[in-house]
Amino acid sequence: MDRQPLTAIKGVGEKTARLFSKLNVTNVEELLHYYPRAYDAFREPQPVKSLVPETTAAVEGVLTKTADVVRFSHLQVTMVHLRDETGTVQLNWYNMPFLRSTLKAGERFVFRGKVAKKRGKLVMEQPEIYRPAQYSALVHSMQPVYGQTKGLGNKTIAKAVAQALSERELERDYMPERLREKYELAEYNFALEHIHFPKDEAELLFSRKRLVFDEFFMFLLSVRLLKEKKADTKSLYVMEPRPEVQRLKDSLPYSLTKAQEKVLKEVYADLSGGQVMNRLVQGDVGSGKTIIAILALLQAAYNGYQGALMVPTEVLARQHLESMEELFAAHGIEKKAILLTGSMTAKEKRMAYQKIESHEADIIVGTHALIQEKVIYDKLALVITDEQHRFGVAQREMLGNKGTEPHVLVMSATPIPRTLAIIIYGDLDISIIDELPANRKPIKNCVVGTDYRKNAYRFIEREAAAGRQAYVICPMVEPSEMIEAENVVDYTKKLRENLPESVRVEYLHGKMKPKEKNLLMEQFAEGEIQVLVSTTVIEVGINVPNATVMMIENAERFGLAQLHQLRGRVGRGKEQSYCIMVNASSDEGIQKRLEILNKSNDGFFIASEDLKLRGPGDIFGIRQSGELEFKLGDIFTDADLLKTVSEEVREILDADPDLSGEENRELGKRLGEYLEESYSRLNL
Repeated sequence: MDRQPLTAIKGVGEKTARLFSKLNVTNVEELLHYYPRAYDAFREPQPVKSLVPETTAAVEGVLTKTADVVRFSHLQVTMVHLRDETGTVQLNWYNMPFLRSTLKAGERFVFRGKVAKKRGKLVMEQPEIYRPAQYSALVHSMQPVYGQTKGLGNKTIAKAVAQALSERELERDYMPERLREKYELAEYNFALEHIHFPKDEAELLFSRKRLVFDEFFMFLLSVRLLKEKKADTKSLYVMEPRPEVQRLKDSLPYSLTKAQEKVLKEVYADLSGGQVMNRLVQGDVGSGKTIIAILALLQAAYNGYQGALMVPTEVLARQHLESMEELFAAHGIEKKAILLTGSMTAKEKRMAYQKIESHEADIIVGTHALIQEKVIYDKLALVITDEQHRFGVAQREMLGNKGTEPHVLVMSATPIPRTLAIIIYGDLDISIIDELPANRKPIKNCVVGTDYRKNAYRFIEREAAAGRQAYVICPMVEPSEMIEAENVVDYTKKLRENLPESVRVEYLHGKMKPKEKNLLMEQFAEGEIQVLVSTTVIEVGINVPNATVMMIENAERFGLAQLHQLRGRVGRGKEQSYCIMVNASSDEGIQKRLEILNKSNDGFFIASEDLKLRGPGDIFGIRQSGELEFKLGDIFTDADLLKTVSEEVREILDADPDLSGEENRELGKRLGEYLEESYSRLNL
C-alpha cells in the first residue's frame, strides 16, 4: 500500500497537496481510491435542430463568418455562428478575445459545451473547440469527473491520478483466483486504472464490479470476524426491570405504538438476559426510536450503571440533551445527563470527564468524542449510537472497548430491506419499528420540473411569512465545469434575489469548518434562519419541528432511499409539511422512479421498490446511498452482488477461519491492512 505523501507525485507541490487535503486525500493511496463521481461521455456530434437547452452536447459545422469581439462594460464576449444542414447556433466565450484569430469564416469545427436558450435563440457558452479529426478520436471515450474544491479543478485531479497510476508499483492480487474466475472479476491493478480512465462503458462496469466486490468483501469479512468475537459474550451488566422507568413510560403524554412496544420488549429482554446485547433498531424517520433509547438508558441508570448516546452532530447531541433534561424535570427523574462534544473547551471537557469518572453523570450524550476523548467511565453498561450508517465496523468495536463489553444498541433511520440489513449488520440482531405514531401528519409530496421553481419560491415565502422554515437541498457545493447540477453557493444567491429581505437565507455544506456548521445549524434550530440551503450533510443534522418545506433540486441525482431520508427532516411538528422534488431530467424512467415517493411515505416500501427499478448499470451521476464505508458500492444498486459476496465470505471463513490457507494468505494480509485503515480513520 502506497502511503507516500502526494508531493511524491511529479507535478504535485505543497500548495496542490494542501488543496487535496480538503478532499481528505493526503497520500498516494488515497488519491488512487478517490474515484470519479461521474463520467463525461463524448458522444457523436448532433444536428443543430436536435440541441436541447440545459444539456451538454457536441455540434459540427461551418462558421458563417469570422468571430466578433463585443465589449459589455468589463466583459469581452467573443461571438460566432456555426451552421449545419439543419440550422444555426450562436457560440459565446467570455474574456477570450484571442480566439478571433482561430475562428475564421468557412472553417469547419466541432464545439462541445452546455446549450442554453437566450431570448428565444440557441446559444452554447464557453464550448470547447476541436478540429473534426481531433474530436472523432475522443468519441465514445469517457472522461472522469471528480469532486472538486476551490482552486483544484478536474484537469489537475485527473492529471495527478494519471501520474500516480503511471508511477505506482503493481500490487499482487489478493483475491483468490477461484473467485476471480467464478465471477469474471477484473485483475485488481487493471480495475484500479480503468475505474479512472475507462475506454468505454463496458470497461468501466467491468472495473467497477471488481472494486465493489472488494469493498463488500473486506467489509463483510470484518463484520463476520466481529460477530464471532462477540458471539455469546457473557454480560457483566444484567439489568432488572425498574419501576421508575415503567412509571415514566406510563405517564408519557402519548402511548407507544405496538411496534415500539415490541421493540422495547426485545431490548429489555437483551438487557436482562445475561448476554451482551448487540442490536439494531431500524425505524423510519419519526417512528419514535428516541424514546426507546431514553427508556433503555434510564433502565441502565436505575440499575446503578452508566449509559452513553452517540449521535452524528454536536447540534443534535445538544438537542437530545435538552429534550432529555426537560423530560426528566417534568417527571421527577433525578438521574443526571451531561454533554460531551469535540468543540467544548478544555475546561468544559475536564469537568465532564470528572463527572463521568465519579459517576455523577448517569447518561452521557455526545458525538465521536465519546470514544475518541480521554474518557474514563464508571460502569459503562449501555452504548446507543444514532444513525448507524455514519459508524463503521471499527467504531462498533471501539465502543465495546470503552467499557468492559457494554450492551450496544444501534439506531438507524435508513430503511434497508430486511434481506440486506441481515447481511450488512451481520454482527447485530435486528428489530424494526414499522409504524408511525398516530399523531403524525403525512408529508404532502410533489415531483415538478424546473419551470415550477418560481411557484416554489412564492410558497416558501408564504410559509416563512407564517413563521415557518424551509430546507433547500442541492447536490453540489460549488459550480463544476463538468457536472450540470445546482450548487449550494450560487443557489443561495439566487434565492436571496427571489425572496424578500425579511427572509434570511444561509447555506451549509460539508466542507465548512465544524464550528461554522454548528453555529448555522443552531441558528436554524432557533428559528433565526428561515431558509437553509444545504448539501445532504443535513441528512443527519438537526431536529427542527418548525421546518415545513423540503425542496430538493436535481432530485434525479439522488437515490430514493436518500430522498426519503431528506424528506424526513420535515413533518416533525404539528403543522402540515411539504416536500418539493425538482426533476431536471427529461428521462421518463427517472420520473417513474420519483413518482414512487409521491405515492408513499413508507421508507421500507420505497427502498424495496427502488431495488426493483434500478438496474446494475445505473451507476452514473452522484452516488446513491452514502451507506457505511463504501466509496463505490451502493447497497441498493449492487444488492445482488452484496448477497453473492456474503455467501462467499461465509464459505471462505467456514473452511479457513483465520485465512491461513495458502489460497487465502494474501487475503488475510489485505484484511489486516483494511482493519488498520478503519482504525486509523478514527484518529485515536
